[in-house]
This record gives sequence, structure tokens and C-alpha cells, in this order.
Amino acid sequence: MWSDVLDLEEFYGSTLGQMTRRLLRARLREIWPNVRGETVLGLGYAQPLLRPFMEEAGRTLAFMPAQQGVARWPREGRNLATLVDELDLPLPDRSVDRVVLVHAVECTEQLRPMLREIWRVMADGGRMVVIAPARTGFWSQIDRSPFYQGHPYSAGQINALLRANMFAPLRQTRALYMPPTRSRLMMRMAPAIERFGQRWLSRFGGVNVIESGKQLYAGIAERSQPQAVAAARPKLRVASSRDTPQVAGAARTAEDGEKPAS
Repeated sequence: MWSDVLDLEEFYGSTLGQMTRRLLRARLREIWPNVRGETVLGLGYAQPLLRPFMEEAGRTLAFMPAQQGVARWPREGRNLATLVDELDLPLPDRSVDRVVLVHAVECTEQLRPMLREIWRVMADGGRMVVIAPARTGFWSQIDRSPFYQGHPYSAGQINALLRANMFAPLRQTRALYMPPTRSRLMMRMAPAIERFGQRWLSRFGGVNVIESGKQLYAGIAERSQPQAVAAARPKLRVASSRDTPQVAGAARTAEDGEKPAS
């Protein structure tokens, strides 16, 4: 079930949401330090993470599924957000270099078709980052979190889904080690908690952050053909007509090794 765009806007406009945005942007920037001249697509509700790419990338797009709703983005200048069917993206083949999936993987009911459609529009050598709630993190268990909605995943489950849909996982990490609390003290400590968690508590991050690449070819192992085994030829019988008993009798006599009577 998709989260409503108004609820997501309200969360990311709050103090907790602004801290969440900064932490996720920092993690994404570690993975993609340079996207100059490339086309970057955000699918789901990726607007909070796309802002740093707007001036650097050649083109930045924000696609929002119809079940989620759409909001103008950015608020100033030309609108870059549009409402789409996630199973039929309005883009030509191999037209996108980078894809960010946020509030998408855990919400869609058509995950495999959506990933195949993303594979279609990604350029050869393209990269995709999936940000999805972790099963063992607080952010998938507390309802004030935007990652509470939908289905949480382990890193292994996401990797298996990516491989099954022709993506090769490249690196994985986690983010949001701070619990989704409105405590001012916790939010001031959030950057330090993030660094400590990444080093010592990697299993307890709130979201999985997994980068993958478009897989173009899949190797198929060829089995060596075993040598043919000569089969014993069955002993053939001579068919005869009932109307020619003498011929049949002669054939049976020859088969037994006796000479036929003259």
C-alpha cells in the first residue's frame, strides 16, 4: 500500500523529517559523489534526496506513482515532478543513468514488473540505489515513521530480488540508526549516533541502502555431453504371413541353425 503524498510532505517538513533528509542525503552522496551531466530519476517519494543533484546532473526527474499522488517539485522554478504508472514509465529505452527508489519498494504490489520497467529505461552501465525499511530497525516498527507503511526487507531479500530482475548488487549499507523520536536531544546527537551505528551497530539501521548495476548478460553453464553408449540391438524377428506357412517355417529353421529341408 502506497503512502499518501500529503503525509510524506508533512513528515519531511517536520524537524524529524529534516534530520532524516540530511542523514539519507549524506549516505546517498557517499555512494554517488559525482553525477555531473547524467540523468537522475527518483521514483516513489525521492524529492527530499534529489535536491543536491539538481544543479549537478544534466537532468533530474521525480516520478510519483498514481496511487501515491503527486506534489509540485521544486516549489520554485520549473516543475520536475509528474504522476506516472510505475509499470509503464513515460521514458524511452536506456534513457536514465541513475535511479533512486525511496518509499517505493516496500509499497508497490507489483515489485517485479516495476523493477523490469526500471531496467528497461536504465542506460547500459546505469546505477540504481534502493532505500527500503529494514526488518530489524526501529523505523519499520513505529507508526510515526514514513517507513512504517508497507513491507520491510532484509538486505538479503532485496539482493535476491535485484538479481532475479537482472540487477547486480554492488554495495550495501544502512542508515537511520537514531530511532524516529521527536526528542530534541536525540536529534542533536543524530550525526554522532549515525557514525557510531555505521561502525558498530550495522544490523540495527532503520533502512537498507543498496546500490546495484544493470546486468546485461547472464552466463549459462554448458554441461559436457556424455559419450553415447552403444545400445544392444534387439534380435529382430521375421514377420510372415499366415498364408505362407512354409516360408515362416523355413525362417524359424534358419534361425535355429538348421538347414532347411530340400
